[in-house]
Amino acid sequence: MDKVVATAAEAVADVPDGATLAVGGFGLSGVPNVLIEALYERGVSGLGVVSNNCGAMESGLAVLLAAGRIARVTGSYIGANKEFARQYLAGELEVEMIPQGTLAERLRAGGAGIPAFYTPAGVGTQVADGGLPWRYDGSGGVALASPPKEVREFDGTEYVLEHGIRTDFALVRAAKGDRHGNLVFNKSTRNFNPLAAMAGRLTIAEVEELVEPGEIDPDAVHLPGIFVQRVLALTPEQANSKLIEKRTVSAPVTKGAAEGTVSA
Repeated sequence: MDKVVATAAEAVADVPDGATLAVGGFGLSGVPNVLIEALYERGVSGLGVVSNNCGAMESGLAVLLAAGRIARVTGSYIGANKEFARQYLAGELEVEMIPQGTLAERLRAGGAGIPAFYTPAGVGTQVADGGLPWRYDGSGGVALASPPKEVREFDGTEYVLEHGIRTDFALVRAAKGDRHGNLVFNKSTRNFNPLAAMAGRLTIAEVEELVEPGEIDPDAVHLPGIFVQRVLALTPEQANSKLIEKRTVSAPVTKGAAEGTVSA
């Protein structure tokens, strides 16, 4: 089955207001920026987003966030996104913060058909006991708090029950994909992208390189095409457009220092 769509607009044409989205990426790595921009152009709003973070440096999900298109975020990291923090504290945005490993497993479990699982992460904290602020009232008070979760003991250790995540759509970015939707991710872009793709009932992948079926060694496939319904081939410009969140460079070395000499 050829799953390739011609344009980003076509790929997201049926995403409605209020849809839930699992979105791949970690910081600026592996973010499906082209599909997110297409959603922004469509004007959809009231979105429920499940992603590790909500964009950075005014890119990725930060584009939708700044435009007021996101109603709820399930994630594990706010970081340096000041607009995310502002909307959360002002009561404009509902936010469910969960441990990063739990978020990853909730996405994977949802995609694997596992409704819930037990984990020790969060036991003895508000993650399990409830009371985490999901929404503030804008005046410093909590308008909506997380409920307590079931805790059980196994072999003398307590575990908290977490539920798998399923979303209406998933948006991911891959280094390579074929027309059947088999995907390969490059290095750290493999962190949340495969998991987000599994969690979506309809998954859309933007790929930096589109190849024909059979060109990817089956042993090299990171995500089978069964999890992907649409594939968008990026242009070379889109594929090469990658921002750097924090650039670190070494101080210039003087000629004398390079040669090991010391000035008097």
